[in-house]
Amino acid sequence: MTMRPDPTFHASPKLAMEAPAENFAYTLLLSPDFSKPDALAVIDVKPGSPTYSQIVHTVTMPNKGDEFHHFGWNACSSALSPLAGHAFIERRYLIIPGLRSSRIYIIDTKPDPTQAKIHKIIEPEEVFKKTGYSRPHTIHCGPDGIYVSTLGGGGKDGTNGPPGVFIMDCETFEVLGRWEIDRGPQTLHYDFWWNLPRDYMVTSEWALPPQFENGIVPEDLLANKYGHRLHFWDLRARRNVQTIDLGANHQMALEVRPAHDPVREYGFVGVVVDTTNLEASIWTWWRDGGKFHAEKTATIPPEPAPKEKLPPLLQGFGAVPPLVTDIDLSMDDRYLYVSCWGTGEMRQYDVSDPRKPKHAGSVHIGGIARRTPHPNGKAFAAGPQMVEISRDGRRVYWTNSLYSTWDDQFYPDGVPGVEVMANVGGNGGLELDKDYFVSFPDGYRAHQIRLEGGDCSTDSFCYPSV
Repeated sequence: MTMRPDPTFHASPKLAMEAPAENFAYTLLLSPDFSKPDALAVIDVKPGSPTYSQIVHTVTMPNKGDEFHHFGWNACSSALSPLAGHAFIERRYLIIPGLRSSRIYIIDTKPDPTQAKIHKIIEPEEVFKKTGYSRPHTIHCGPDGIYVSTLGGGGKDGTNGPPGVFIMDCETFEVLGRWEIDRGPQTLHYDFWWNLPRDYMVTSEWALPPQFENGIVPEDLLANKYGHRLHFWDLRARRNVQTIDLGANHQMALEVRPAHDPVREYGFVGVVVDTTNLEASIWTWWRDGGKFHAEKTATIPPEPAPKEKLPPLLQGFGAVPPLVTDIDLSMDDRYLYVSCWGTGEMRQYDVSDPRKPKHAGSVHIGGIARRTPHPNGKAFAAGPQMVEISRDGRRVYWTNSLYSTWDDQFYPDGVPGVEVMANVGGNGGLELDKDYFVSFPDGYRAHQIRLEGGDCSTDSFCYPSV
């Protein structure tokens, strides 16, 4: 606790963009065969540093089989909300859930990221007892606590009741309980985010644990049994106010990215695959007259490929689907970055007009059929996956692992953990940085990235930019 707000908290997106650049990146490492504990890697991202693009510290967990996936901060710029009771808390602790174990680790990054250490471990029994949920997934720091989305309900297979969101205390890290009061038609869950001053939350859908833990279930996919809806909620009343079905063929509506400036009542969601033609899509949602709307605003076609270059899962299709598995929006709400994990492409869209995205740039690296190497000549397995953008919008970082069992299905030759970074041109465009290439230890895959001081998929803001 400090006597003044944390200097990494910013009232508006514009002020966040003007803040000092990040010095460190935090990246989750997972052991896909559970032979070793998962870990948190701290990477030096200071240009000119003798250890630039190198791991300078690792926090290794005491348990095996957690399957690290997404994580987030205990507090962020949302603490500056006029309704907050935590204005003087620090952005200090990383909250790391084990998606497979339902265990949650609290990592203290002070006094220095290179000395980060485990502060507390919340065992799965506490999560089960107080929420009835399992498989914690996405972390967002809100003005009144830490919000955690889940992918499983109760019971061993996570299908006893629907998954949802629960809240943790941002100082004691005690699990408080379920967030939802009235969930309406929501039965599946994946991502969530919000517009704090406008008092609404958006949630998306992936699948129940039996549909993802042992790999994708082709029969369920072709029968359109994965998630394809967006849910809109009254944030303070904690109730579902509207659900929009994107169409059953639009399978797996995953990451939701609202505009950062709270004046702008719109956002984006990525759809992994259209089962009628294998294309991926970007959808824009917005609110008008108190009602939410959504429309498909960009599509990405599959790429034909010879059978011998395809994994068994795709050989009957003769093509590589783009598989949009992550998206991220720059702090100024201008560029949307889209990870095409299947075709091995990172796309940049100018979304200044959010309902008319314009393809502004791209780089190819990896890919099921292309297998494009990095500009430094090194191999990059799989394709661009979890993407994170610096606050000033000049650097875009990404890793290559989706989920252990899915990695094995789509990239059976293996997915050694790698992290890369691309520089962004003044008027758009992307170019991979030849000097930034992080190879992680053998046996580890790399997933989500967080940047010191906040990033574009961490902070939510309470005041408009001027």
